[in-house]
Amino acid sequence: MNEIALFDTRVDPSVLAARLSDERAPDIVEKLNDEAPEVAAAILLGLPMERAIEVLDQPELDCVADIIEMLPRDRVAGYLSGMSADRVTDVFREIEEPGRSDLRARLDAETRGAVDRLSAYGEETVGSLMTTEFVTVPGTWTVGQTLEHIRHVEKTRETIYAIFVLDPRTRALTKAVPLRRLISGDPNDNVLSVAPGRRPLAVSPTASREEAARLISKYDLLALPVVDAVGHVIGIVTVDDMIDAMIEKQTQDVQRFGGMEALPEPYMDIGFFTMIRKRAGWLCALFLSEMLTASAMQGFEGELEKAIVLTLFIPLIMSSGGNSGSQATSLLIRALALHQIRLRDWWRVALRELPTGIFLGAILGIIAVIRIVAWQKLGLYDYGEHWPLVAATVGAALVGIVTFGSLSGSMLPFLLQRIGFDPATASAPFVATLVDVTGLVIYFSVALLILRGTLL
Repeated sequence: MNEIALFDTRVDPSVLAARLSDERAPDIVEKLNDEAPEVAAAILLGLPMERAIEVLDQPELDCVADIIEMLPRDRVAGYLSGMSADRVTDVFREIEEPGRSDLRARLDAETRGAVDRLSAYGEETVGSLMTTEFVTVPGTWTVGQTLEHIRHVEKTRETIYAIFVLDPRTRALTKAVPLRRLISGDPNDNVLSVAPGRRPLAVSPTASREEAARLISKYDLLALPVVDAVGHVIGIVTVDDMIDAMIEKQTQDVQRFGGMEALPEPYMDIGFFTMIRKRAGWLCALFLSEMLTASAMQGFEGELEKAIVLTLFIPLIMSSGGNSGSQATSLLIRALALHQIRLRDWWRVALRELPTGIFLGAILGIIAVIRIVAWQKLGLYDYGEHWPLVAATVGAALVGIVTFGSLSGSMLPFLLQRIGFDPATASAPFVATLVDVTGLVIYFSVALLILRGTLL
């Protein structure tokens, strides 16, 4: 198929829709993302109802709020009623008033109630991610009855690979049965006979998404039930929704770690002034922080005038400390996110990073000393008559600076989490700035100790 011809906007959108109707929904989404919202809306209108719903149900569809604004209200209500409740909730978060209230009023009572319940949970909680379309059966049913029920409800459920068995009296969750076990079971046996003997895993709607991701990953689950305080199943989190949520979260963390606010949309869809706003704040904050570096150098102005040779190694000193701090921060942010360490483990991390920093600093210090000696002996540069002391100063300073960088970089995520912030906000540029300032103080303090009475 000629893709250029396919997306020539001069072609009737109904023709484009006909060409796309046989493609997979994710492939249609990719191609709609290349179109203006009005063209994407026209193509959706030309698709069969079920296929259009399937496309709108894909979280990868960009500018979904703009596309929906271009569609007739009655048609939108039909689309939304056919979509999964969790996806409708995400779409509603992107639509502004009064359009949101108008669309909500057009939804059927079941979908409207599900959206209202899901909207009540915070964006980072399991409740905001769960779907209310799942399969439950009472514990008194047989395997055959359960399979027949699945055949009837399959099209209206997010997944049928996990069936949740409820207590017939209290309606509380008692077992979770994989579809594979049901298929292999005797149709006349009770459904509980094919259920695993272990207690089913579940999570609270107010739990963090990271906790749900940890359970799904650890136990290889396709769906994780979400239960209320009395054990009633109020939703499920599917592995595909969790993967999408984790990719989005990791994208935001990477952007924050680069020293900027997270972007709400793909890079190419961000407007110029939005991009400036997202980047300028952090950039200004880091610039103001870097001014402390200039202040630190001014404090040692006299030493710099007496020993100009010390200025040659300032970039090396600053970058080494910043790099070691960024390494430690990256490692600790990830370890905290994966629950490999807890907040209470800060002292163990400190005891681990202290000798690590000393050893890494010693390695860099030895390399720096070798470099100074080599340049002096080979005649590539003359560091003066006191060049051995200069080499000792640089080497000793690197040990102190790299050690401080490792310690501060590893402790900053703990500090941020302790005061309630996301550890990912401990951006690499922020850590580097912090270590730059203290690194200069360490460098010149070491120089004063070693070079006093000679160059200083």
